[in-house]
Amino acid sequence: MTKPTTTNTGTPVESDNESLTAGTQGPILLHDHYLIEKLAQFNRERVPERIVHAKGAGAYGELVVTNDVSRYTKAKLFQPGARTESLVRFSTVAGEQGSPDTWRDPRGFAVKFYTEDGNYDLVGNNTPIFFIKDPIKFPDFIRSQKRLPGNGLRDHNMQWDFWTLRPETAHQVTWLMGDRGIPKTYRHMNGYGSHTYQWINAAGERFWVKYHFKTDQGIDYLTQADADRIAGENADYHRKDLWDAIERGDFPSWTLHVQVMPVAEAESYRFNPFDLTKVWSHKDYPLIEVGKWTLNRNPGNYFVDIEQAAFEPSNVVPGIGFSPDKMLLGRVFAYADAHRYRIGTNYAQLPPNLPRAAEVNSYSKEGAMRYFYNDASVPVYAPNSFGGPHADASQAPDGGLWEFDPTMVRAGYIQHPEDGDFTQAGTMVREVLNDEQRDRLVNNIVGHVLGGVREPVLSRVFEYWTNVDPDLGKRVEEGVRSGLEGAPTPPPSQG
Repeated sequence: MTKPTTTNTGTPVESDNESLTAGTQGPILLHDHYLIEKLAQFNRERVPERIVHAKGAGAYGELVVTNDVSRYTKAKLFQPGARTESLVRFSTVAGEQGSPDTWRDPRGFAVKFYTEDGNYDLVGNNTPIFFIKDPIKFPDFIRSQKRLPGNGLRDHNMQWDFWTLRPETAHQVTWLMGDRGIPKTYRHMNGYGSHTYQWINAAGERFWVKYHFKTDQGIDYLTQADADRIAGENADYHRKDLWDAIERGDFPSWTLHVQVMPVAEAESYRFNPFDLTKVWSHKDYPLIEVGKWTLNRNPGNYFVDIEQAAFEPSNVVPGIGFSPDKMLLGRVFAYADAHRYRIGTNYAQLPPNLPRAAEVNSYSKEGAMRYFYNDASVPVYAPNSFGGPHADASQAPDGGLWEFDPTMVRAGYIQHPEDGDFTQAGTMVREVLNDEQRDRLVNNIVGHVLGGVREPVLSRVFEYWTNVDPDLGKRVEEGVRSGLEGAPTPPPSQG
């Protein structure tokens, strides 16, 4: 028997086809409640898209720990043999909801682990670094990568203007313009926590740590030409690929590794270990395997499970803490604040964000869209004498401790011996990339610059890449000059 259509409150409705009117040609009647409900719901069925990382895809999976790293952390999800359910959201950064998946852009790599001590969120990218090192620059950076206010168009000149005025972007821009700037699929890219985090073991010893998810499918990429073609053929190429792979049982997986730095070595390391524009050398701090992370279940509903998913670096669990990484500390505030704006005060009660292996004993109450509440016998304040929960420092994450000068200053990071905005970018070009990869890097940069970059920004672009590597700078300038000379003469302006 076919189930009857009902209102949102379960009452069967009279018709799916005709509105209630005064006669066949009369006005629609306002008391047609079901019509009003349908139209009102339709008008409100979108929440604001994310300001950044708006376009994405996601799935559920599981982390299985295969190695013993308990000497570094007491976090339960990283103990030998532990199995932890997780949710991931992959995304582009600058594009809007309808933008093509294959634009040249970093990819977000955000993972939520449903642990018995609460949700742990690791919010990173497919690159181990970022464009900037201080959160006060973040709104300006994002605006420079989006659209002009007048014509609503994206603008390469605006992008390069920001990049060349912020030399700290050089390392990330080198990644972006290289092969990994357009991964073949979400399955064929690495993921990184990017920031420096803190691990604390059962004895209270502290370590600095970086996360690396190494794809078991192998790194692969799209050429610019292929990416441009696919953008016109299937804007949801990466979203479809992830969904299809899981549906056919070809579950993508990553091997999770960490780099671990003893706290005592941080001050004397050759690079500032908390600077998000820098990496730690794998020779200095080799990768340590943690476990296997596999995606094995597609979302039941994209909007509910992925669009409403809220990831935030503030979600840490005992055994994991923060570090002096300024970008991380800024994100600890900004992400939760963004979720309250976008999906509501009680966003933590939405299905993808609700803890699944931990009990919630919170004094938060009321507010829009409140779904769960304490029994009336539980007091609404703390401390209390009537059996309500009490804070227990021995069970809580301490957020990470470190020594610092309490004097208030506005200053950059302490410079370490080999720090420099162009140092690691140059090393990447000369020592990591091979000749074919360097050729593609040059071609990608030249093609992007020819997309509208003009003076005085253009001269700074050549200087920027010369500072990364003199030969690279020379080749970029020659390629751009040649392209400009071969460009057709623009028509005379009118008016």
